[in-house]
Amino acid sequence: MDFATLIGLVGAILLIASAVILGASPGVFINVPSMLIVVVGSLLVVLAKFSIAQFFGAFKAAARAFKFKLPEVQALISELVDVAQVARKEGVLGLEGREVSSPFLEQGIQMLVDGQTSSTIKELLSKERLMTLEHNRSGAKVFTALADVGPAMGMIGTLIGLVQMLSNMEDPKSIGPAMAVALLTTLYGAMIATMIATPIADKLSLRMTEEARIQSLYIDALVAIQEGTNPRIIEQLLSSYLPPKERAKNGEAEAATG
Repeated sequence: MDFATLIGLVGAILLIASAVILGASPGVFINVPSMLIVVVGSLLVVLAKFSIAQFFGAFKAAARAFKFKLPEVQALISELVDVAQVARKEGVLGLEGREVSSPFLEQGIQMLVDGQTSSTIKELLSKERLMTLEHNRSGAKVFTALADVGPAMGMIGTLIGLVQMLSNMEDPKSIGPAMAVALLTTLYGAMIATMIATPIADKLSLRMTEEARIQSLYIDALVAIQEGTNPRIIEQLLSSYLPPKERAKNGEAEAATG
């Protein structure tokens, strides 16, 4: 579970809800026609921009942003060094059936066991990496579009409300409530864009970058294992994926043990 995403979104919603409850009557902020214009209207406009598969795939990708947290790079390096040591001692056939933390890595290990060349492994896994990138990029685009469309639909709803209000100016007492209802659509649009769509789009873009980096790490390790590289050399090679501070700590640890 990625608690940063969950805490951020839920916290923002609770904050706005608290402001509503502590202020005027909460019922003032609920208007079904306004919600239909902004929420349903925004979703339909976004659907018109993408295919049905891309549209629903974006929500599946967003769910992954909540459910799954990518593993730490240091833990992955340790796992890959263990895999390299087994391959060096027992041969790549010794890796058959080995449980690993990632389906992507499992796929690469199966290629090793099947006797694929390093160039073939790199080519096939690079294509898989590009497909993952495209999937996450498509999801981010859908939510970015929703962040753009939401406020615009809110403005359309406000204009509709203003037209209806101005067409009924005979009753001065109705102007205030009608204006409040008209402004609600702007509020709904801003909330959808700021509190939901934009954070999820940014999270998917970040996840896209992180996942691509991890998959590159897997590819480099698997190619090195296939080429028979010493596990210590593989560890040094993969350390380039670590942040500079962690890389420096690893260097100091190796110096101390060496």
